[in-house]
Amino acid sequence: MSAEVAIRSAVIAALKADSGLMDRLNGLFDGAPARASAPYGVVGECLGSDWGAKDVEGRELRLSISLHDMAETAGRLGELLARIDPVIRLAQASGWRIVTASLLRSRIARAGERGWLAVADYRIRVVRESSSA
Repeated sequence: MSAEVAIRSAVIAALKADSGLMDRLNGLFDGAPARASAPYGVVGECLGSDWGAKDVEGRELRLSISLHDMAETAGRLGELLARIDPVIRLAQASGWRIVTASLLRSRIARAGERGWLAVADYRIRVVRESSSA
């Protein structure tokens, strides 16, 4: 399985396993949902590039996670955004090991006339785990 698919799935599973996050969201979606009721989260695009060495197969991934809310203020989004970082660092994928997971940037902004949008962009470096035991 590609690193992009494996890590994306692992991050989604880890976020969904965090009851403190999921108790505050109406859903967490793999890609933009056709319909959703705020507050909700979206695991967006995952871009990959080579990050290997002579004897190591590695990938550098860029993964975006967004949170959507219709509250009067951005306060709730700030709290939810803070829960994402430690969860991503604990995600585990079959066949790939996360070496580093770094927050590149995050932003909170008004989304239209009502509501707020928070986006966190991560750089996740992974290496393929050897299958020999």
